[in-house]
Amino acid sequence: MATRYRPHISLFGLIYLIIGVFIAWDRGYIDEGLVAKIISALLAIFLWVLVLLGVDFHIEF
Repeated sequence: MATRYRPHISLFGLIYLIIGVFIAWDRGYIDEGLVAKIISALLAIFLWVLVLLGVDFHIEF
C-alpha cells in the first residue's frame, strides 16, 4: 500500500514565522496598506470568476 505524502509545518517553523511577521510589523516592513493589498490580491486570485463579473475586491483601511 502506498503511503501518502502530507506536507506539514513543524511547531517550531510556525512559531518562527509568527515571530518573524511580528518583528517585520514592529519594524515597519509590514503595515495596514500592505496587508490590504495582499488580502485583495488573494481574493482576486481565488475568486477570479467574480472579478470577471465585476466584483471589486479592493480592501481599504
